[in-house]
Amino acid sequence: MPIHPIVIYGEPVLHQRAEKITDFDEELARLVSDMHETLDASNGVGLAAPQIGVGKRIFVYHAEDDAGIRRRGTFINPLLIASKVPDTRPDPDDETEGCLSVPSLDFPLKRADRVTVNGVDETGQTVSLTAEGWFARIMQHEYDHLQGTLYVDRLDRRWSKKWKKEQTANGYNVPGRSWTPGVDPDPFGH
Repeated sequence: MPIHPIVIYGEPVLHQRAEKITDFDEELARLVSDMHETLDASNGVGLAAPQIGVGKRIFVYHAEDDAGIRRRGTFINPLLIASKVPDTRPDPDDETEGCLSVPSLDFPLKRADRVTVNGVDETGQTVSLTAEGWFARIMQHEYDHLQGTLYVDRLDRRWSKKWKKEQTANGYNVPGRSWTPGVDPDPFGH
């Protein structure tokens, strides 16, 4: 099944540090291919393996950077180096995030403006990317998934209170929930 269900906040795999990849084999190549297909069907910009219930250090992305260049790629066992996150409050108009594992919700979150990500792809080849702005936000968001952290876990006090209310209202604290891109209605209305 190439398109995998996306697990929702509360599923244990989302809240645990993902395991390092050691075998670069056909099974890994299939998983990465499935992740790209699942990402495309979801209309998202990034997808980490824990979001499909696989506790491995992999994420894929497919999005435009700030220069309007469409980028698609894979990071396995990545290391992310970020500039300092500003101490100012997040701008609700320009610094809002959503997540495929927190369907239909988005909240403002401050992120570093510049990052460098180093890792390997599914063939074991070294890959490196430096990103700014929106694209840097995507890299940080997906990297966090590999650490067992979702963006809602990083919200400031004001937005965290709103998240807790929505979490309870939507049942986003119960394991065993998921949605399947291309089968279930798109929770973001794409």
